[in-house]
Amino acid sequence: MANQPLRSISLPSREHPCCVRIEALLNHLKSYQSSPFNAFETIQASLVGLAELYSCVEELIASPSTQQALLAPAKHGKVVEQALESSITLLDTTNIARDLMVTMKEQVQSLQSAFRRKGRDSSIETSIQTYLCFRKKAKKDIAKCLGGLKRMETKSIASQQQGLEDLSIVEKTLRETTSITISILKTLLKFILAIPTTTNGWSLLSKVVKMKSLSYNDQKEEKKNKKIVNLVESVDLFLHSLMKNIQSNEVEMSQRMLLDLDSSSEAIVVGLNTMFRCLVQNRVSLLNIITK
Repeated sequence: MANQPLRSISLPSREHPCCVRIEALLNHLKSYQSSPFNAFETIQASLVGLAELYSCVEELIASPSTQQALLAPAKHGKVVEQALESSITLLDTTNIARDLMVTMKEQVQSLQSAFRRKGRDSSIETSIQTYLCFRKKAKKDIAKCLGGLKRMETKSIASQQQGLEDLSIVEKTLRETTSITISILKTLLKFILAIPTTTNGWSLLSKVVKMKSLSYNDQKEEKKNKKIVNLVESVDLFLHSLMKNIQSNEVEMSQRMLLDLDSSSEAIVVGLNTMFRCLVQNRVSLLNIITK
């Protein structure tokens, strides 16, 4: 969604005190999606904001007046049923993304151990091959998840032909929450997928080398002027280069990048764990409304 124009969210007739906060959170999360690049820090912040959004939505749907509106004769629980249907895909996708991040973190730590054992022995090559095989399988899993999110997005758009302005505040909140969740999950999955941002992989590799050779202050200035290289993609490129020719300077650089990837992965795993719990609670709350 980064290439789409930023649209401010404006919820109609704020019937509940938390609606103001929900509106602010939705607009804040959309501003993340409009950024020129999505580094791990941005994705982590998006997951934190998304968890807060779901907390506010929980407060909204717990209101007796909200539940009464959702089960009004004109609605017949259709809004809740649609939200429940969407929640299945979101839960599955979040769970897969979390498992992928956990496995990637484990693989990275295995690589770090192999590098610490030093030398150009076969253990390094074996660890690299294992990691690259994982990355290959992960890309297939991510492609399937992105396909599911795309179908969900298309279906959601088709069901909104009357336009968001004609929906009640609760309907609009649930749909906007689902929409931004899809967007953030797609951003995360595409980042992990690490599609090369240039047709020349070695050109990108040289940019990574340049960034790593700069001082901390110089790196910050460089990031202001240029798009940040995807850290996951950078590690992939370095490991491919090491498989061809293991050099001590590249091993050292790979170790630093793996350390960055390890710490970044941990933050994303924490965010996805929180997000998964929020989605489960949201689904339970919606099911409770239907079964009342």
